[in-house]
Amino acid sequence: MAMSVGGDSAEKPMSEINTTPLVDVMLVLLIIFLIAVPVVIQTVPLKLPNVRFDPTTTKPENVSLSVTSENGQCKVYWNLTPVTSDELRTRAVEKLKAEVERLGANITPDSLPEAHIRGDVNTPYRCIGGTIYTMQQAGFARVGFISEPPPGGNPRV
Repeated sequence: MAMSVGGDSAEKPMSEINTTPLVDVMLVLLIIFLIAVPVVIQTVPLKLPNVRFDPTTTKPENVSLSVTSENGQCKVYWNLTPVTSDELRTRAVEKLKAEVERLGANITPDSLPEAHIRGDVNTPYRCIGGTIYTMQQAGFARVGFISEPPPGGNPRV
C-alpha cells in the first residue's frame, strides 16, 4: 500500500471536477426514460366523438323548466311558475296527453314535446336529477339541458 505524505512542491491541488458520476447518473436516467416512455404512452385505440354546439330549436310545445336551490331546498319552475314535484308530474302528464291527442295518428318520436332544463350552476345535482326523473316518469322521452354557448359564439367542431 502506498501513501503520499505531503512534501513534493511539484504537486498542485486537484482542480478538475470528476464528471464520471455525473455521466453515470445521466446514462441511468436515459435508460429509465427510454423504457418508461413507451409504457406511459400506450393507450387503447379509440375513436372519440366530435363535440359540437348545436343551437337549440325551441318548439312551442316544448316544456321549459328552471331548477335552482335556495337554503338547501330545490325549486323548480315551469316557465315562470314555481311547482312542487307532484305538480310537475301532473302538469307534465297532462301536457303529454294533450300533445298526443292533438297529433292523433300523425305522431312520431320527433313530434313529441321535449323538456328543456336550465339548471343554476350552484344547484346540487339531486335537484336536477330529481327533475329529470320526474319528467321521465311523466313520459317525456327527450330531456335536454340548456347551457350557455361558448364565448364569441363559435361552436366547437
